[in-house]
Amino acid sequence: MNRARTSRLNTVAAHAALLAWTAIALFPVFVILVNSFKTRRAIFAEPLSLPSEATFSMVGYRTVMAQGDFLLYFQNSLIVTVGSLTFILLFGAMAAFALSEYRFRGNMLMGLYLALGIMIPIRIGTVAILQMMVATGLVNTLTALILVYTAQGLPLAVFILSEFMRQVSDDLKNAGRIDGMNEYAIFLRLVLPLVRPAMATVAVFNMIPIWNDLWFPLILAPGEATKTLTLGSQVFIGQFVTDWNAVLSALSLAILPVLVLYVLFSRQLIRGITSGAVK
Repeated sequence: MNRARTSRLNTVAAHAALLAWTAIALFPVFVILVNSFKTRRAIFAEPLSLPSEATFSMVGYRTVMAQGDFLLYFQNSLIVTVGSLTFILLFGAMAAFALSEYRFRGNMLMGLYLALGIMIPIRIGTVAILQMMVATGLVNTLTALILVYTAQGLPLAVFILSEFMRQVSDDLKNAGRIDGMNEYAIFLRLVLPLVRPAMATVAVFNMIPIWNDLWFPLILAPGEATKTLTLGSQVFIGQFVTDWNAVLSALSLAILPVLVLYVLFSRQLIRGITSGAVK
């Protein structure tokens, strides 16, 4: 009885803490959205106030739609993000299942090798990556970005998913084998449904850095046809003059898809983060 009550209290506390941190994290987003509908003078004079009849302006959104191909940039970012997350979750789950389920010589070393990718930033190898993409003819293609982001996200995905997969009951998997299920069926029908919170957590942790990244799009895909949303927004930032109305409007439009995906994954994300606190 006391254990159940303690578990409920831990769950409530974990949810409250997560909601508090979410509110703090969303405050800058609120400021950007509010100021995107204001005149330039009002942005600097009253940055925290809501738009009024005198300060309301849509000039930033009109500028964004008139200059550059914003819809193409949005499409490129969506393709790169969705494609990268698909490969990260697919290959990460497969590698995590192999490391957690099968014992073989070098299992621990393989896990440590993959974990090194979390500690060593992939940007250190930018020159080598660029040379590789030039040699394979993938410069100025979305494929280059998808490959790089997949390699960037796999170490964290394997690390998180393997820990969750080790908690899946061996009795459940052995029962599936007795019933005639092969290893692929056990992986797809038994293990993956039980680690959905972990997969949602991996997706959210990788989605935001991929969507907001400027470094690799600038290096690998700077062409007009392959620009991402973040790179396309840089056209409004000059060396001497910056169109703040357009910058804030472009950032507001770029934030919306991330918020939508966060809301879709939020329930599974909370379960994945708090699962260890409510046992």
